[in-house]
Amino acid sequence: MWPFSRSSKPLQPGPIFLTNTLGGAKQQFVPLKPGTATMYTCGPTVYSRAHIGNMRSNIFSDTLARVLMQNGLRVRRVTNITDVGHLTGDNEGDANTGEDRLEKSAREAGRDAQEIAAHFTKLFLEDMAALNVHTEDIHFPYATNYIPEQIAMVQALEKAGHTYRTHDGIYFDVSTFPGYGKLGNIPQEHIKDGHVGSVAERVALAGRARIKENAEKRNPADFALWKFSPAGVVRQQEWPSPWGRGFPGWHIECSAMSKALLGIELDIHTGGMDLIPVHHNNEIAQSESANGKPFVRYWLHSAFLTVDEERIGKSMGNAIYITDIVERGFHPLALRYFFLQANYRSPLSFSWDALAASSEALNRLWKISREMKAASKGVAVYGPESERLRALAADDLGTPRVIAALWEIVRDDELPPKRIWAALETAEAVLGLSLTNPPHMQNAPVSIPKDVEQLVKEREEARVARNFARADELRVHIEERGYAVEDRPQGPEIRRR
Repeated sequence: MWPFSRSSKPLQPGPIFLTNTLGGAKQQFVPLKPGTATMYTCGPTVYSRAHIGNMRSNIFSDTLARVLMQNGLRVRRVTNITDVGHLTGDNEGDANTGEDRLEKSAREAGRDAQEIAAHFTKLFLEDMAALNVHTEDIHFPYATNYIPEQIAMVQALEKAGHTYRTHDGIYFDVSTFPGYGKLGNIPQEHIKDGHVGSVAERVALAGRARIKENAEKRNPADFALWKFSPAGVVRQQEWPSPWGRGFPGWHIECSAMSKALLGIELDIHTGGMDLIPVHHNNEIAQSESANGKPFVRYWLHSAFLTVDEERIGKSMGNAIYITDIVERGFHPLALRYFFLQANYRSPLSFSWDALAASSEALNRLWKISREMKAASKGVAVYGPESERLRALAADDLGTPRVIAALWEIVRDDELPPKRIWAALETAEAVLGLSLTNPPHMQNAPVSIPKDVEQLVKEREEARVARNFARADELRVHIEERGYAVEDRPQGPEIRRR
């Protein structure tokens, strides 16, 4: 799929360099099959709505796919939908304990688990589309549609001697996989003088923080492949298996689905950095033990999104959603612009002021794009500036440098409109910001803090009461907060200073 439209000189594909979590070095990407790249992304557990922290990981994987396509590759993408098996204790550093998230959500809402899954999957796909992710190019498999494949993989692991049985399920014995933890799973506080320890030390450290350990487990880091339904409990989602009625473990789902849809060995696997210590190391262990071949050649991970120095999350009580972005008067793509201003591997702190600045910058780009499209009549003439943008994007998804270079290009009075239009096309192919087809949001409203809104309201009341001294005093307070207010016939207009 070639991402460019009419052009007098299409850009030539070039080398792509990616930072591989497996080893921690930047490497040139070379797909297993020439011309095609396979990519698996860990998707949502659809017991509730995805927040913007989840969306950062999805924008990162979408940007990666765009860079691959811009450089001439066809991309086969899979993003799983977890609708069973993700327990409330299945987070970084926790054991395979707790209640199934879908079962819990369904019980609390008094609804069917699959109805809950379908509802939140729909919202997830709508949010993805709002952020300009081409969801039609991605396969979204439900874990519950691949139960036979998951059982078959557990049987293969059992036959190869990697499993054992406890009272609550079938477990993977990590001591049978010498490379366990090779992706990296040591918390920063356990690293001393750069020493990462032996495999045995890594396994011990991985399990040290686990809670509510099963006393029957052979190793702290062992994990459930198949969980038995608790005695006397009727679950909405459970299946017969060679070991008894139950449900799959969270980790086995990704290994089984990626194998079924993309093959035994994948080019790329992406996800958030929080998945490295447990989930992704477990995927590697079970996949390579069951298949006897390397699992993934390039692992890529995005860093956390924080707010007020805390990681965004539902459990933290600070989750922000795309609907909140829209309700504040921002276009969803302002959030995408905000994400792309930082390298995907760098932690990013969200604030409404930062989003407002991103919104204003994006609106200026859209305005310039309209002007260049009219001046160039939509005809692109590619020059060295377009090749520079392509190369920056291909260097470990250098989107901050792409954005900075694009601003230099559109402000260059020496460049003809057709060259600038070509640069906008080139940037759009990887940024996905609707630069070549801007929405009608040139004058998108600015998000105004509530305290500023209250000052504006009080000032308007003072003006109506003809208390102009008070109105002037309030104007000063508004300006001190970084905003300006202009009196219009239709009412006060607020803008950033």
